[in-house]
Amino acid sequence: MLSISIGILSISTLIVFVATKATYNFIEMTSIWVRNHFGYFYLYLGLGCVLLLLAIALSPLGKIKLGKKNEKPEYTVWAWTAMLYSAGMGAGILLRAVQEPTYMQQNPPYLSDLPPEILALEFTFYQWGFTAWAFYGLFAMIIGYYLFVKKKKVLVSSTIEDIIPNKVARTGIDVLTIMTTVFGLVAAIGLGTTQINGGLNYISSSNFGLMATLLLTTIISALAFYSAWKGVNKGIQVLSKVNILITLAVLLFTLIKSDIPKVMNNFFAATFQYIIDFIPLSLAFGSYDPGMAFLTDWTFYYWAFWLAWAPFTGIFIARISKGRSLRQLLLGVLVIPSLGTFFWFSVFGTSAFQLIEGWGSYKGEFDGVFSSIFVFFGNYPFATVLNITTIVLLIGFLVTSVDSAVFVLSMFSDKGKKDPSKRHRLIWSLFIFLATIALILLGNAKPEVDVLIAAQKLLIITSLPFAFFMVFMTFVFLKELFGHHKNSYLKANKN
Repeated sequence: MLSISIGILSISTLIVFVATKATYNFIEMTSIWVRNHFGYFYLYLGLGCVLLLLAIALSPLGKIKLGKKNEKPEYTVWAWTAMLYSAGMGAGILLRAVQEPTYMQQNPPYLSDLPPEILALEFTFYQWGFTAWAFYGLFAMIIGYYLFVKKKKVLVSSTIEDIIPNKVARTGIDVLTIMTTVFGLVAAIGLGTTQINGGLNYISSSNFGLMATLLLTTIISALAFYSAWKGVNKGIQVLSKVNILITLAVLLFTLIKSDIPKVMNNFFAATFQYIIDFIPLSLAFGSYDPGMAFLTDWTFYYWAFWLAWAPFTGIFIARISKGRSLRQLLLGVLVIPSLGTFFWFSVFGTSAFQLIEGWGSYKGEFDGVFSSIFVFFGNYPFATVLNITTIVLLIGFLVTSVDSAVFVLSMFSDKGKKDPSKRHRLIWSLFIFLATIALILLGNAKPEVDVLIAAQKLLIITSLPFAFFMVFMTFVFLKELFGHHKNSYLKANKN
C-alpha cells in the first residue's frame, strides 16, 4: 500500500513540476465538470451526516462505548478537545477570521431581512459549523467502533472487509483514502504557509515571494516530522495544548478591546438564526440559494475541504477517543468546537464590522485572504506583538495538523498499527512536503491564480470519489451497528 500510494503521489508531483500550466488547465476544466454535475451532492451529503450523527447520539445506540464497558477515557476533556480542534481546524480560523465575515457583510450571499452583520456571521457559521465536524465525527465514529469494539486494524478497508473480501479492492480503498488525505493536507499547508508569508510581508513592509513560501514550507514540514516522530503523548498533545492556550489569549485580548455587549448579541443572534435556518441553508433551498458561482467559490469548496480532511482528522479523533461513548464522541465533536468557532468569528467579525463603520467607507482593506488578519491587528495596540503571535500560531496549528496527518497516514501504510514505525513517519513527511511544493507551484502557474484558487479546484475533484465511498461505508456501518445493538439487547434480556 505504501509503495502504491507513494508511486501515485510521485508521478502526480513530477507532472506538476514538469508541466505546471498544463496541469492547472486540466484541473480547472475538470473542476468545472464536477461542480456542474455533483456540486449539490456535496450539500446533501453534509446535511445527511449532521442528521445521522444527531440521530445516533440521541438514540440508545449512543450508549455504545469505544472500548470495554467500564473503561475510562484515555484523555481528559481538555486534552481531547485541544487535540481534536488543533487537528480539525487550526490555521483555517486565522486565515478567515476577518476576511470571511467582512466579505459576507459586503457581499451578502442572498437577499434577507436580517441585518447584514447577522447574515454574514450566520453564513460564516454555516460553512465552519456542524457540517464540517459531522464529516469528521462520522469518520471518527466508524473507525473508532471498528478499532475499539470490533478490534480491527486502523484501516478504512477494515470497515467494509466483511462485505468486500477481495484484497485488491480493499487495498484500492485504502489508497483512495490516503490520496484524499494527502491532497487535503497539502492544500492546508499551501494556504497556511502563504498566509505566513503574507504576514511577514505586512510586518516588515517587504515583498517576500515564492522562495520565502517554499522555505516556510520546508521549516513547517521539518517541525511536523519531529512532532510526529515523538508520537501522540510527547509531541502532538503538548503542542495542541500550547496552540489552544495562545489562541485563547489572542481571542481574549481582541474581545476585551471590542464592544463586548455587541459581540455577545451577534454571537447569540447569529447562532440562533443558524440553527433555525440550518436545513434550508444546507439544501440551498428557495431564497437561501446563493447561486452556483457563490456556492462554487465557497460552500462546495468548503465541503470538499472538510471531506478531504475527514479521513485523517476522523481517524485521529477516533485514536484519542478510546473510553468514550458514541454519544460523548458525537455530541462533543459536533457542539464543542462548533460553538468555539462561532464565538471566534463573532469576536473578530463584529470587531471588523465596527472598524469599517468607524472608517465611514470600506475600500477592501480586509479583502486579502492572506493578509486580512494582519491588517486588522494593525488597528490595535501592540499590533506588532499580535501579528508575530499570529504567525507563531499559524506555524503551531499547521504543525499539529501535519503531524496528526503524518501519524494517521503512517498507520494506514504500516498495516493499520496504532503506533506506526518511525520509518513510515519519515517517508510520509518527505512526500507531503514535495506534494505541497507542487501545489504552491500550481498556485503560481498564472498571474490571476493563487494558492487558494488552485486548492479550491483541486479539492473539488479529489474529494468526489471519497464522498461516494463514504456513503457506502456508512450504510455498511449502520447495518453492523444495528446488529450490535440487537445482540446486546437480546443478551441483556436473557440475563
